[in-house]
Order: sequence, then structure tokens, then C-alpha cells
Amino acid sequence: MNGLNAVEKAQADLERIRELKSRISGMERTKLATRTVPTLSAFASLLPGGALQAGSAYSVSGSMTLLMGLLSSASADGAWCGVVGVPEFGAEAASRFGIELGRLVLVREPGDAWLPVTAALADALAIVVARPTARVSDADAAKLAARLRQRGAVLISFGSLWPGSEAALAVTGSRWTGIGRGHGYPRERLVTVRSEVRGGRPRVAQLRLPGDAAPIKSVADARPAAAVPALRLERVS
Repeated sequence: MNGLNAVEKAQADLERIRELKSRISGMERTKLATRTVPTLSAFASLLPGGALQAGSAYSVSGSMTLLMGLLSSASADGAWCGVVGVPEFGAEAASRFGIELGRLVLVREPGDAWLPVTAALADALAIVVARPTARVSDADAAKLAARLRQRGAVLISFGSLWPGSEAALAVTGSRWTGIGRGHGYPRERLVTVRSEVRGGRPRVAQLRLPGDAAPIKSVADARPAAAVPALRLERVS
């Protein structure tokens, strides 16, 4: 795709977003009514305040299942969610996790317009997931942070560290259960998740990520954070 076609496609995406904003502006529960966003209890020990907080940004790396688990409770509770620049985010898998497809906006290929697309969605939706494809300047991050606070939206950066994230979650270890000696099949995945909390100590927990998309559950606190390798979650350059 040449540069002109990319610009035209980005403009078409933005126009669809404007139409979406107009269409859902009168719907109930498009935005979250409280600061605390419904979040699976498995994430409580990893997030400041025990849940996602409206008006805040987070970072996630290492697992699509982890990402879908973070969206599932809010979506089931009525929140609109958007996913920008993550083409492998599958609608079928999302539905199995309880994410309501009728309240899900997917912009799979935003191109160079990923940041304005993300900002536009943050005006209309409760939770926006975005995969940055370029380094986010401090000025752009500050502008979007102000918009998140004003609108009461949540931003989740997938795959790279977002400046000012309240928490950055990453899978640091993983193993499957259900496979015996030469027989059986993968049933569920046990993962170690480390959370780098802004202004606080790192947190570590073990979660069960079922292969059939059943609810994610907490196993127990993992090793002390000091004994776990630091996150390899980097800002895009």
C-alpha cells in the first residue's frame, strides 16, 4: 500500500469512528460511572486499588489471553471496548471470554494514524487497547492522559510500555498442565505475571489461564518480586 492509500484508509477509519461516536453518544453505560472498572478478581493483587481505574493507563505484554481477561468483566458489565492495531485479537476468542462483540470496536490496521484513532476512541469508549507502532512522545502521552482523565476512559497499551502506566503487566514464566508421559492434552496454562506498579514495589502472582477460555483464576502469590527477572517491556523507538 502506497503512502496516499494509507492516508486515505486512515481518514476513512477516522470518519467511521466519528460516526460511531455520534451513534453511541446517547447509549447508556457507554462510559463507566465509577472510578473502579469491573475487573476479574484474579488481577486484584497485581493492580493498584485491586482493579483497573477509570482515567488511567496500563501496559500488558506476553499474552493475548491476559489482555482479554482484563477486558472481560468490564465488557460483560456493559462497557464499550476498542482495540487498535492488534489484528490477531480474534472476535471468536473474545466472545468465549465474555467480551460482548456488540460493544467491541476493532480497528485492525490503523497505520500511522494509530495515535489519533486511539485518542478518538477514548472520547467515546470506556476501554481502549492500542499497540503503539512508534515511540510516544511525552507531550502526546500527557495530552492523551488528560483526555483519559476527562472522559473517564482506560487505556491499555499492548506489547510496549506506555509512559505513566499505573501498572505494567507481563508474563515472565509459563507452563501447561494436562500433559502426561506421552499422553494427554494441554488443559490450562499456569503463568507467572509480574506487575511493575508506578510509585510502588513490583508485584508477582500466578494465574491459571484455561485453554477453554474459562475464567482466569489466581493460584497463589509467586516468588518474592526480588527473585523474579525484571520486565522486558520497552517503549517503542
